[in-house]
Amino acid sequence: MKFIFADSLDYVDPAFDFVADRSRAERQPYWDDAYPHEILGYAPYDGVLVSRGIVGDHRVKGKYTASQARRFELVGVRKFMRLDTPQFMHLDIFGDCGAFTYVQEDRPPYTPAEMAGFYDECGFTHGCSVDHIIFDFESTLTGMQGGTQDARARFDITLENADGFRREALGMDASFTPLGVVQGWSPGSMAEAARRLVAMGYDYLALGGMVPLKSPDIKICLDAIRAVIPPSTKLHILGFAKADDIDSFHGYDIASFDTTSPLLRAFKDAKQNYYLPGDGLALRYYTSIRVPQAIENPKLQRAVKKGMFRAEDLVRLEALALGALRAFDRGEADLEEVLQHVIVYSAALVEEKPYEDCADSVALAKLTERYRRTLNDTPWKQCSCAICRDASIEVIIFRGSNRNKRRGIHNLAIYQDHIERLDLKRAVNRPDDFQHRLCAAER
Repeated sequence: MKFIFADSLDYVDPAFDFVADRSRAERQPYWDDAYPHEILGYAPYDGVLVSRGIVGDHRVKGKYTASQARRFELVGVRKFMRLDTPQFMHLDIFGDCGAFTYVQEDRPPYTPAEMAGFYDECGFTHGCSVDHIIFDFESTLTGMQGGTQDARARFDITLENADGFRREALGMDASFTPLGVVQGWSPGSMAEAARRLVAMGYDYLALGGMVPLKSPDIKICLDAIRAVIPPSTKLHILGFAKADDIDSFHGYDIASFDTTSPLLRAFKDAKQNYYLPGDGLALRYYTSIRVPQAIENPKLQRAVKKGMFRAEDLVRLEALALGALRAFDRGEADLEEVLQHVIVYSAALVEEKPYEDCADSVALAKLTERYRRTLNDTPWKQCSCAICRDASIEVIIFRGSNRNKRRGIHNLAIYQDHIERLDLKRAVNRPDDFQHRLCAAER
């Protein structure tokens, strides 16, 4: 099973000054910054996925600047992402249409011919057909039952585009492998979409619409699909948000999946921000320590405007928390002393009150215990990756993009190792097991 990282310009400034909390004045983002595979010195993934919607154009506002989008199409995806050296030439580069970016439209803004040309000209190794995402899902429906008028229209559009996309790819003798995208509102409708895609000639399918589904529902869909397609047909899961649950998918014969989950959880999860290998095949998670910028954090600034705090007091508490954490990292401060400085500053963020007015807060007590575990275990000292080695305790501090994304990149490295340890890349179930699991799921 290949772990494909869905990139969204996720690079960091390797020269960032953590103490001064700033980059060099002459820094040029993208040109001076480093992708995960550059700052780590190796690729913490088997490939990357770049969405057409992330690149953007005049129809869909992406994340790239206009000049970045032009360069991307001029030099190609591999050179743009600095994956064109011998060390990284083996990595797969997947592309999709970015169906989330045009979900409100009646039809996708891209034609099959446009997307086939985009993938081929930009040097993708794999390209997904033009799909129209279906968010409706009912696991108890059988066959082609149910489905709103909108869901059925999107189902038809996705299959119509897939047929045209494959014809375009064949007609231009494209250098990329085309993937037919499966969309549906139930396990049965997804299975029917997969059956039709195989009949069109696809031997690699991509399951769309999986992001909001829970793991049991995804497994039912996989079983239903596997029951109607040849065992040799490869499956990719698009936007696999349940990446940390991947060990429970052992044996489902998934060829590849893409996710940003390990990186995003570094700064979007309330508790599990930092990964380490755990006992057996598990992962351990730690809560990063929030020390936001006093003069930039919107919540703290609102509290200042309301007269609840003076800006200079918040700046002082912020400096005390950061100083204590760094002293602790050097072995010059006691854990409980550091915790006190951090929690006193956290009170303004969590309770929007001075610590003296909420010292017995339940929320602060729970936060204290999570922070105590993080500081007691010093997980950043247990990791030898380039991020943790160079940034030290800064990697565990929740504060600004350069720290938060570094922690996310560290998570990518741990996650890739997790996939290797699970040995999922060599796991293949016997074809007759799929029908057995499908029957069990229906019971």
